[in-house]
Amino acid sequence: MEFYPVAIEKLIEEFAKLPGVGYKTAQRLTMHVLNLPKEEVEGFADALKKARGTIKYCSVCGNYTDTDPCAICSNPNRDKSLVCVVEEPKDIISMEKVREFNGVYHVLHGVISPMLGKGPDSIKLRELVSRMNGKVKEVIVATNPNVDGEATAMYISKILKPLGVKVTRIAHGIPVGGDLEYADEVTLAKALEGRREI
Repeated sequence: MEFYPVAIEKLIEEFAKLPGVGYKTAQRLTMHVLNLPKEEVEGFADALKKARGTIKYCSVCGNYTDTDPCAICSNPNRDKSLVCVVEEPKDIISMEKVREFNGVYHVLHGVISPMLGKGPDSIKLRELVSRMNGKVKEVIVATNPNVDGEATAMYISKILKPLGVKVTRIAHGIPVGGDLEYADEVTLAKALEGRREI
């Protein structure tokens, strides 16, 4: 039995395709959009079309951009000898918010995940290796600290070290303001591994 007209049901289905959006949330979003003034709906639709039509991947790092190369890769003040490898474009935003990194990035667009059938050829590793032109001195691997992120980090180290590139891994462990009593064993172990002299 259909509860909504076909157009509404179709819009609900489209919203439900978004990550983290289930049927109920898709319903709410649909009802919200239907209650917006026509101009706002058209503006929203135009923004979606424009973003999808103009945003592409940077040919150097793989980040989202509307110019090629992206603003980071084309910035002459960036240290091109330092490359930070991240899983997804959104990770660059996280790194940039810290305002501590002045190198450039490389986006893998995923991780090696045997459980999901994703091997080294499924992500942008060939492109990373091709960037090792003798000018890159260090690659910082900033993949997530989970099984797939660690496997990817180890693989990157394995393929880049023979090229004479220093490969480092971001530290992970106890967050600032965190209490030791609430940290799990793996987090504590990683914190101990990543310790440094003060």
